Amino acid sequence: MQNTYICALIFAFLTSISATTTAAPSIKPEAPTPIATQMSKAEQSAKVNLNAADAETLRRDLFGIGAAKARAIVAYRESNGPFTAVDELLEVKGIGKALLEKNRERLVIN
Repeated sequence: MQNTYICALIFAFLTSISATTTAAPSIKPEAPTPIATQMSKAEQSAKVNLNAADAETLRRDLFGIGAAKARAIVAYRESNGPFTAVDELLEVKGIGKALLEKNRERLVIN
């Protein structure tokens, strides 16, 4: 009899814990803020001059441009002369239309 009573108490306890965890509202993680929102206004308005920027500046200030692509841009500029248009960046190996469009607003030719 005492064994049945203990089993009933354990069952009631486990049931109440299960009901509590199921009924508790789940905590939703905050959505990450877009990169453009995280940057300050000064960073967003900064333009990168394709004909003057070094590889480190290109890597740091452009989206999707790593060290290898930044060096490729500088090497292309050194071997072919200064860029005459932003679209000429498509001639650099590893730079596609999507990457150019992602960075178009940040690029200038001076």
